Amino acid sequence: MSLIRLALRNIAGNTFRSFVVLLCALLISGMALTTGMILFGADNSLRLAMDRLGADIIVVPEGAADRVESALLMGRPTQSWMPASVVDRVAAAMDVQAVSPQLYLATLSNASCCTVSDMFLIAYDPRTDFVVTPWLEKTIGGVLRLGEVIGGADVFVPAGEEGIKLYGYHVALKAKMEPTGTGLDRSLFLTIETAQEMARVSRIKAEKPLEIPQNSVSAVMVKVRPGCNPRAVALNILVHISGVTPILSPDMFQSQRKELTALRNGVVMALIITLVFSVLLIGLVFSMAANERRRELGVLRALGATRSFVFQVLLSEAGLLAMYGGVAGAALTILAVVLFRKLIIATLGIPFLVPALPMLAALILGGLACSLLTVMLAAMLPAYRISHEDPSIAMRE
Repeated sequence: MSLIRLALRNIAGNTFRSFVVLLCALLISGMALTTGMILFGADNSLRLAMDRLGADIIVVPEGAADRVESALLMGRPTQSWMPASVVDRVAAAMDVQAVSPQLYLATLSNASCCTVSDMFLIAYDPRTDFVVTPWLEKTIGGVLRLGEVIGGADVFVPAGEEGIKLYGYHVALKAKMEPTGTGLDRSLFLTIETAQEMARVSRIKAEKPLEIPQNSVSAVMVKVRPGCNPRAVALNILVHISGVTPILSPDMFQSQRKELTALRNGVVMALIITLVFSVLLIGLVFSMAANERRRELGVLRALGATRSFVFQVLLSEAGLLAMYGGVAGAALTILAVVLFRKLIIATLGIPFLVPALPMLAALILGGLACSLLTVMLAAMLPAYRISHEDPSIAMRE
């Protein structure tokens, strides 16, 4: 009888012990994979969000920085305004290469004049824009016209509709951006001209009109001249232009980064605790099983089996249980994360994007390796002790 077949027979003959070890392996693999997916997914999502912003500095009204960051990252609609004259003043600042204004708007909540509720709308100026326009040129080979929009990865046209209705005004969805796992996936980008036309139509067709204060903007996107220090430019804007707050792109989402750090510490600690208790429990189970099987293993030794063979049989049982449990844990974890991704984002308060296939495969292998090493480590000492016991003594007990 081969080593694997003997190990499988022993697993089938010890249902309770096998179930306990299998469950521990499942938990270890699932915890390790969950930790990796959430941490890598959240970090990647933050990076993609910063890349999508496409500016070195974002200038927002004083006191609005946290609200704007939350809107851009989590898709929570916000409205903040500052005089449009800020655009020219920022453009005149030292070492500023380009500026472009944006308007931050929101759809109504549960209103029949809007297809979607509480959607974040970002209106930009195509004449000066350097954030959205380059992506448009590569994707649709042009710019947005009046009444056209582009959406995040989660935006779609409702079934049976020709477009998306906002404030009673129908817009055509021309393209969708790649997913980022942030609120940008549930946001719409449109030109300021389209936003103004929407505001005009809303006075007639909407339950509540869209209000866009005259000569006002929500934010100013800033590109710094090559070779210049963005931090020095931001400081210069802060000192010489009152009523605004410049946010450096690398400094965006600091509160979310702190939450991610706290989450990382928490899940790593939970994983360590799970590993420690699993090692102790699996070691106890294997020790009890080894004592129960002393006579059986003693007979095996008396029939000519070597210590090495007995040791390998016991470790093979542990390895098979670890792999079965690890695979089950990985499958259940991926299924749960994919199905409940939005719930995870809402519960943790951080963005999250399921890692790409190569990274996901690496994380799965890491979870399986963690499960295998933990179970093998726990089983090694009991397996060594029983395999090196004198067969004559074992058979008498």
